[in-house]
Amino acid sequence: MPLNAPRDTIERGRDLLVLRVAAGAKIHAGALVALNAAGFAVPGALSATLKAAGRAEASIDNTGGADGAVSVTVKRGAFRFSNHGADAVDQSSILDDCYIVDDATVAKTHAADTRSRAGKVLDVDVTGVWVEIV
Repeated sequence: MPLNAPRDTIERGRDLLVLRVAAGAKIHAGALVALNAAGFAVPGALSATLKAAGRAEASIDNTGGADGAVSVTVKRGAFRFSNHGADAVDQSSILDDCYIVDDATVAKTHAADTRSRAGKVLDVDVTGVWVEIV
């Protein structure tokens, strides 16, 4: 139904997400966090079915809980992760996708569809790969 008077349309920020954590998952502060196929937060891992969510703002342990028993705050933005040695992201990868190896590492390729997309490469330096996760 269209408006016929002013409306207070509330806003929700885009840079912080509060995500329910998967059963059995332990996520460390600073980790690359992803969503599993059921929509629960897990640490980044070798899998073709994850969706990159961002960086964990605090550590959370749901190893003894059910799906969604606890939540983790995840920040979206650009973060530096480690570069995978055998499948390293390089200068030619700037603005290309890179892929999740684990909760701290990204690689240049999806390795025959065994890795999920982490985000866009913004820069590569001697300390790692700057990845935009949005």
